[in-house]
Parts: sequence; C-alpha cells; structure tokens
Amino acid sequence: IQRPAMDKQLVETVGRYARPGRTMLLLPDELIPRQSEAFAMIERAIRNIAATDVNAVIFGECGSGKEQIAKEIYRLSSRSQKPCTVIEAGGAALVGNHDPANLRSEVLNRMEGYFKKADGGTIIIKNVQLLTFEKQSVLLHILENEHPNVRVICTADPELRRMVSEKTFRPNLFYILRQIDITVPPLREVTEDIVPLSDYFLTHFAHSKGQHRKKLDASAVKALKLHPWPGNVRELKDTVLYAAFHSRTDVISAADLNFSQSEPDADDSLALRKPQKDKEKIIDAYRRSGSWTGAAKLLGISERALIEQRKKHCIGKKGELEV
Repeated sequence: IQRPAMDKQLVETVGRYARPGRTMLLLPDELIPRQSEAFAMIERAIRNIAATDVNAVIFGECGSGKEQIAKEIYRLSSRSQKPCTVIEAGGAALVGNHDPANLRSEVLNRMEGYFKKADGGTIIIKNVQLLTFEKQSVLLHILENEHPNVRVICTADPELRRMVSEKTFRPNLFYILRQIDITVPPLREVTEDIVPLSDYFLTHFAHSKGQHRKKLDASAVKALKLHPWPGNVRELKDTVLYAAFHSRTDVISAADLNFSQSEPDADDSLALRKPQKDKEKIIDAYRRSGSWTGAAKLLGISERALIEQRKKHCIGKKGELEV
C-alpha cells in the first residue's frame, strides 16, 4: 500500500466505522513552529534553498518532519505555482503510467512519467535510500541525459551517507541530488522544542473537539524531556494526543502519558556498550536530564555505576571534562 493511500484513504475508511470521537487527528501538512536555535537555522536554510533552483536532500531520523521541510521549500520557491509530485522511493516503480506496447524499460517509463507530470515544478522523493540500484540508475539517466525542468528534493535517513561510502547507493547520483542539504536533529537533542510542539498538537486537538486546550503540568514536561523519542516528532504527537484524549481533567500530568515499551534498538541508544562513545553518551545524558540522577536513569545504570563511569572518563560534576 502506498503511503498516500495509508495516510488518507485508509484513515478515512477506518473513520467511517470507528466510534465517534475516536478517530485520529489529522494535522495540517505544514511546518510546525519550534523554539530551538537548531530549528531556527533550518528555517533560514529553507528560505535560502527556496530562493535557488538547486536539488536538496533533507537528512533526519524517522518521524523528524523531513517531508514538511521539503514541502516548505517548494511552497516558498518560484516553482510553487507548478506541480509538486511526491514519490515513495520504496514503490517508485510500482505506480505511474506505463504503456506495455513501449519497448523501453517499465521503470524508465514510469519514472519519466513523474518528471513530465511535474514539469516546471518539484519532485519530492521520500526515503530516497530505499531506491533499488535499478531505480537509481534510471533516475541518474534521466537527470544526466534528459535535464528535466524539475527540482528534486529528497528525504533520507542518516544511513544514506554510509550507503554512499559502501557503494550501495550510487555516489554520482547522490551528488546530483545533494547539491545542498539540511540535517534535522533528533528530538532528544532539541528538548526545548518539546513543549511548543506539544502545545501545537494540543491546540489542534482542542479545536477538533470544540474543547478548551489541555495543558501539561511540570511532571508531564519533565517526563517528556527525559524520554529518548526514537520516533521523534511523530511519536511525540501520538503520545500527547493519547494523553489529551484520556485525561479526565484539563491538566495532563506524567501519569497520563503512555510511552511505548516496544521500541527497536537504535545505534544511538544511550546504553553504555562502546568505550569510545561512552564519554559522549554520559555527557549527553546529563545535558538532557539536568542531573546525574536523571542521567543514570536515561543510561539504564545505577547512580553508583555512573559515578564510576564518570571517574573513568574524567567527567566533572557539571558534565565538563577534567584534565
């Protein structure tokens, strides 16, 4: 099933059979205001890129809002009055037009169809790292030989850089697509954005229900900032909206929050496994939690064990490196 069908048709179908008031909240497809300096830099980069005609790659983890950034570049660009076609890289050869009587490659026919449809406009390729080698070759052929009047903006997981170095993603295609890039930091690195994002979700929830907006108390804010957010902004949205739906008062506390307990293991987990990275993880945990007690909780170790790790890596009381 293609993502656009899941996002729209599947939700609408389920909504017809779901009990009133229990359908998921569909948010506007827009850039959500945030407070961090990192995101302020991203907003400046969006405006700078939109003023040009270069191809761009938006790097970021799953759920970090890469597609909204890509669409904002399109909306602010001189191509905004022309078509914007969104392609799911994992299914790019499975949709689009193909004439069986045409002796050319089916993948080439379908992918060329996207460029003809978006002539003068923009193509957004989501999760470009999922393109098969055949699709990469076809896309490279189109961009190098046909020079279509289309700007290409891609979203990609951070692993794309590794794929390029390992030659599982064609370097020549990568550098054509990545004439400039934006890297979206994971939510756990910009915890100052958690409250404004949550307020945005709660405001839209209240509007959809015709209710007063619910607020987060201090315990909820602390719990949200301590969570590692492997699903990033998407996971935050689901967590906050679930709490808003089930909270019996207008104030959401930590007790109302339901964090997923079945997250996949991540390479950037705070678990201390690799000595060469443990120092950075300890300092990061302290910065995020604001205390060594909270840092121990994030790292999944006892406070006594953390004290030993700090001595081992010469980390001071305020998270500074000691000489």
